[in-house]
Amino acid sequence: MPTFCIPVQDGGVGFDYRLHMAVPDKWIELLKQSDESWKMGDIVHTLTNRRWLEKCVTYAESHDQALVGDKTIAFWLMDKDMYDFMALDRPSTPRIDRGIALHKMIRLVTMGLGGEGYLNFMGNEFGHPEWIDFPRGPQSLPNGSVIPGNNNSFDKCRRRFDLGDADYLRYRGMQEFDQAMQHLEEKYEFMTSEHQYVSRKHEEDKVIIFERGDLVFVFNFHWSNSYFDYRVGCLKPGKYKMVLDSDDGLFGGFSRLDHDAEYFTAVCPFLNAMHSLLVLFLHLLI
Repeated sequence: MPTFCIPVQDGGVGFDYRLHMAVPDKWIELLKQSDESWKMGDIVHTLTNRRWLEKCVTYAESHDQALVGDKTIAFWLMDKDMYDFMALDRPSTPRIDRGIALHKMIRLVTMGLGGEGYLNFMGNEFGHPEWIDFPRGPQSLPNGSVIPGNNNSFDKCRRRFDLGDADYLRYRGMQEFDQAMQHLEEKYEFMTSEHQYVSRKHEEDKVIIFERGDLVFVFNFHWSNSYFDYRVGCLKPGKYKMVLDSDDGLFGGFSRLDHDAEYFTAVCPFLNAMHSLLVLFLHLLI
């Protein structure tokens, strides 16, 4: 429906926003693969592939995952480890550490590139471990086949919002990160900025770098490589400071970056940008 968000007087349907439904479908597709095989260009293309001047609401997780029939993003990433290793009073596992890190990055890159609005879906903000399933009996289809029900069970008929509020669980850090993302948008209003430019989508480095408004976003999806003095092109010259770090201990990270560090640009053209700066960022795998 190409006229969905065109004003009625111009022959359109007149809605202000369209749901960017291709994004959660892409994450479902990618989560069924090893993240080592993810293509940075493919991710960027899906997030930015929308009509010019058509505003979109983007989201990382949808009913296809959160409702019966699939798994939530968190459960795809961490699976059964979520049942035993999400308490802070016991050691974590590499699967949990990696899953929490990827969950935060998936949400932020979706919010950063995917549209002009961002939607959470039924516990995505803190990484709900399970799907939701309403009580239901068997359903007969016109072709004669029958979809089995769940014996009208209420077992999965709830969202565990208490998990995100529990300060003794790792879900709390994931929820804190979601709040920090919202505060970042509230302060800088990057989602409604006209300036959006992807400067790097490097398949070997597994790096995505883009500008949105006054911010420069840097993502390292590599499973083992950290980068020191990595050159990042930028439109605006001057001094840059870190305003959001997914590795912050508050968000369940390991606090390995200096938040007080200042980064100064140089007149060093890089990847079609007149200015650039050197940054440090870490690999995904702990």
